[in-house]
Amino acid sequence: MLERPRTADRYARGFAAAVVAVATLLLAANAGPARAADPPELRGAQLEVEGGGESP
Repeated sequence: MLERPRTADRYARGFAAAVVAVATLLLAANAGPARAADPPELRGAQLEVEGGGESP
């Protein structure tokens, strides 16, 4: 029959698991996509809007 583990061993394993879980959550939180420094400029682009301005 299996011997029951000591209480200190159980607490040590639980504490180690908690430390690993917190470290994993911190790494996952910082692993997001990087933000662009500046949005790209639209030079020379012209948009036609329907329903406004001149009529034929």
